[in-house]
Amino acid sequence: MSHDNSDECFQESLETILTHTGRNPVEQFGFVNTPVYRGSTVLFKTLADLQAQSQPFLYGRAGNPTTQGVEEIITRLEGAYRTRLVPSGLSAITVALLSCVSAGDEILMTDSAYDPSRKFADGFLTRMGVSVRYFNPRIGEGIGELISPKTKVILAESPGSLTFEIQDIPALSRVAKPAGIKMIVDNSWASPLYCQPLKLGADIVVHAGTKMFVGHSDAFAGTISANEQCWEHIEKTRAALGFFTSGDDAFLVARGLRTLAIRMKEHQERALEIARWLETQPEVESVFHPALPSHSDHALWQRDFTGSGSLFSVLLKPAPRASVAAFVDHMKLFSMGYSWGGYESLCLPIKPSRTVVPWDRPGNLFRLHVGFEGVEDLKADLEAAIIRYGRAR
Repeated sequence: MSHDNSDECFQESLETILTHTGRNPVEQFGFVNTPVYRGSTVLFKTLADLQAQSQPFLYGRAGNPTTQGVEEIITRLEGAYRTRLVPSGLSAITVALLSCVSAGDEILMTDSAYDPSRKFADGFLTRMGVSVRYFNPRIGEGIGELISPKTKVILAESPGSLTFEIQDIPALSRVAKPAGIKMIVDNSWASPLYCQPLKLGADIVVHAGTKMFVGHSDAFAGTISANEQCWEHIEKTRAALGFFTSGDDAFLVARGLRTLAIRMKEHQERALEIARWLETQPEVESVFHPALPSHSDHALWQRDFTGSGSLFSVLLKPAPRASVAAFVDHMKLFSMGYSWGGYESLCLPIKPSRTVVPWDRPGNLFRLHVGFEGVEDLKADLEAAIIRYGRAR
């Protein structure tokens, strides 16, 4: 089945879009999934065909039916003009930023941004003559006081992937649009199932597809979705940099997307149950999960989101490094590892990098990704870790 726009009255659910968009068994000899297309060279039958450049695919680096299928799904989910699949979440951020700036321009970036985003801005972009300033994630329309004639783009990440502040995207947009400033939003945590930043006023949405889209911790991917105004610059930047996702990785992204709705629902319910339980435990100072009423930005989350993700942080009472080691070193189900979004639960000690709003909460911060193990088993693992943490103080 392929999507048919002829019946405008038929509004497909997100689950149906995930199941049917981006595949056409009729074109694939009846096979339900678009197969892996591998190849660099695309052949032309005639000189006229070569000169017309009108074939669906011209060269392997520009895409193939496998990558195109993924792009179609994300475009529909985000309500975007177009989407491009790129090799990683970081490459999605770098292409999006580079498409908006030139030497002498300035970026305003949330102080809660993904650390590799900060490193790219502080390192590469600074060397290329692009300056970066950080803003308080909760600044809202106050960002107008930071805008200068050089400001070309605002990068938001809502919520931040370590400290989970929700940013007021509509408020940022109300300031950015009249000034001609583009707004990029990293939507990896909620996925387009639970938040659609383009509808809130963003111009470009990026995803670390490695996380929720792939869902199995076995492939890298990123996506860039945009409105029509921004699209040409994004595509030219991606093509100039040569970013391309292989057919093999694209196939794994497509496989993960088919079950995204079911996985997100399970991740959400499990993560919330554990987050609520942690709020009652000894040694726990705070739990940073936007869907909890105790979260400072809970009202914003309720307004702009329809669900929540697998990831949140927990702050334990102050204790020495020995307690941190005791907490994580002997876990049986939670493992230490970067990334998130897979079926396996993860626990990572973290120290947020901040420029404008210093992280000064006393205690030790841990980021949890809740996977698909039994919830009571995960609680038991955390309970034992909390006991070890206190005893090692």
